[in-house]
Amino acid sequence: MADIKRKKRRKICAWFVAGAVVGILLMFFGNRFMDYTSTDEYCMSCHIHPDADESWQQSSHHNTKSGVVIHCVDCHLPPKGSFRHLTAKGKMGIKDIWSYYTKDSASFDWQQKSRLDYAVKIVPNESCEKCHENLFTAGLSSEGAMAHLYYVENREKLDLQCISCHLDAGHYNPNYSHKASVSFGSDDNETGEIYDSATKLTGFENFTEKVPGTSVAFNMIAIPGGTFKMGSPANESYRNENEGPVREVTLSPFYMGEVEVVWSDYEVFFRETRSEGRLDPNMVMEKNRNAVDGVSGPTPFYGQVDQGWGFGKNPAITMSHYAAQIYCQWLSIKTGKKYRLPTEAEWEYAARGNTASPYFFEGSPKKFTRDRFWNSIFGIDTAVINSFAIYAENSGGRTQHADKVAPNPFGLKSMLGNVMEYCSDWYSETAYSETPEKVSDPKGPENGTEHVVRGGSFSSDARDLRVAGRDYSRTEEWLKTDPQSPKSIWWLSDCIKIGFRVVCEN
Repeated sequence: MADIKRKKRRKICAWFVAGAVVGILLMFFGNRFMDYTSTDEYCMSCHIHPDADESWQQSSHHNTKSGVVIHCVDCHLPPKGSFRHLTAKGKMGIKDIWSYYTKDSASFDWQQKSRLDYAVKIVPNESCEKCHENLFTAGLSSEGAMAHLYYVENREKLDLQCISCHLDAGHYNPNYSHKASVSFGSDDNETGEIYDSATKLTGFENFTEKVPGTSVAFNMIAIPGGTFKMGSPANESYRNENEGPVREVTLSPFYMGEVEVVWSDYEVFFRETRSEGRLDPNMVMEKNRNAVDGVSGPTPFYGQVDQGWGFGKNPAITMSHYAAQIYCQWLSIKTGKKYRLPTEAEWEYAARGNTASPYFFEGSPKKFTRDRFWNSIFGIDTAVINSFAIYAENSGGRTQHADKVAPNPFGLKSMLGNVMEYCSDWYSETAYSETPEKVSDPKGPENGTEHVVRGGSFSSDARDLRVAGRDYSRTEEWLKTDPQSPKSIWWLSDCIKIGFRVVCEN
C-alpha cells in the first residue's frame, strides 16, 4: 500500500515537474515570440508602406530629446502587460497576415490613411498616456499648457485623443502642423490682370464677375425664377431624418457661383482683411463702396489649412459659417452688388435644375450606393454618377477641382459632392426656413444655433448626395481640437469637407 502511494506521489511529482518545464519553455519561447513579433523590422515586413520607415525616423518619437526610441507596438497596440495588448496583437496579426496575402499594397491610398480620421482607429489613447503620464512638464509653453488643460477637462465629453493634436508625433508629415499658420496669405502672388472695376450687368444672363483691385474673377450663372417642390417624398428611399416635409416654393431669379469659392479667390480676401478684430456679420453695408476698411477678416488658421491638397482652384475649405458671410460682405463692398450665401430653397432649386428626381442626372440611390448588400458584392455601376459628382468612390479621399465634373442643367458644377456647402438658413429638424433668418420655433440642435449644409462631400456615399438631402453644421464637434481660448470664429479645426458658393441678387 505504501509503495502504491509512493508511486502515485512520484507520478504526480513527475507530471508537476514536466508541466513546470513545459510551462517555463512556453513562457520562454512565448516571450521570445512576442519579442520577435514586436520588433519594428517584423512590423515593416507586413506593413509595406512606401515611406513608413522613413517618416518614422524623421518623427519626434524617433528623435526624442531623451534618446529613447518609440517603436511601432508602443503606439499601435495597447500598453504591454494588459490583456487588451494580447487580444489586440492577436487580432492585428491575423488581419495583417490575411491582408499581406490577399491585398495589393499598391492599391492603398496611403495619404488617406495618414489622416486623423483613420489614425484615431489605430492608435490607442492609453498607450500615449502610458508614456506621457505628466502632461504639464517643466518647460511646456503656455499655449501647450492651455491645450493640455483643455484636453484633460474635455477628453471624455468631446472624445478627444492625444493624436487629435499630435498626428505627426509618430510619423513625420510635412503637410501637418498643429500650430498657427503664418504662410497662408502672407505673399501677394496675384499674377493675372488686376481689374479696375466690377462687371456691369446689362441683362439677366451669365456673367464673369471681376473684383476691383484684384485679379479675382469667377463665373456667375443666371438661375431663372420658378416654382418647385422642395424636399423629398416621405417614401423616397434613403430619405434621412434631417429632411422636412415636401412643400411648394416660388423663387425670384438670382445668380449663383458656377463653382464653390476657390482658394485663389479666398486667399485674396484673407490677405486684404486679416486681423485680430471681430465684426458683426449683420452689419449694414454701403453700396458702391470699394474700400474694405469696414471688414475685419480672418485670423490665421491653426494647422494646415489646405490639408496638403493644394490651393489654387481647389475649393476653399474649413472656414466657419461666419467667415463665409464675411467673404460675401467683402465681395459686396468691392463690387457694389449684393452677394450672400444661398437660402436653402435657392440651393435646392439651383441644384435640381428643373428636375424632380433624387439627382439631377439619371439614376437612383439604390443603384449608386455602396451601403447595400447586393452592390457591395457585385459592385457599383458608377459611369453616370462619376461624371457629375466628386464623392467617396472617385475622390481619392480629398477635394478636387470642380471643373472635373460636368455641369447640371443650369450650368452649375459640383453641386453634389466635393464639399458640403453652407446655406444662410438656421437649421430646424421639422421645418424649412422661409427666410435666411432664424426659424420662429427651432427644433434643431441647440435650439437653432446651427446652419443648414447641403450637397454632401468628397467622403459621402451616393445616398447622401441626393438633391433633397440635408444636414447641419456641428460647431462644437468641428472645433474640438482647436487649442485656442476662446475658440476661433473664423476656422474649423476639425472639419475638412465644408465650403460654400455665393449668390448674387438680381
